[in-house]
Amino acid sequence: MLMAHPAVLKNLIEQYETLRVLHADEGHEEVRRRMNDIAYTLCVATGTSDVDAALIAARHRLPGARTEDDSLLAT
Repeated sequence: MLMAHPAVLKNLIEQYETLRVLHADEGHEEVRRRMNDIAYTLCVATGTSDVDAALIAARHRLPGARTEDDSLLAT
């Protein structure tokens, strides 16, 4: 699988989160379409089929992300 450059992932994450904060999913058709396009691109770039999983996967590929498995750590 091709891996997106961390700078591209960071940009996509920032765009998606900005649109989410602005409630773009409730906005104008064009803005909703842009948000869906970014979500789709994140999914393709991370090999996932869900935008939430894509955001997690993308964040783990950014510089400074934890490299060890933290799934067993207590909350």
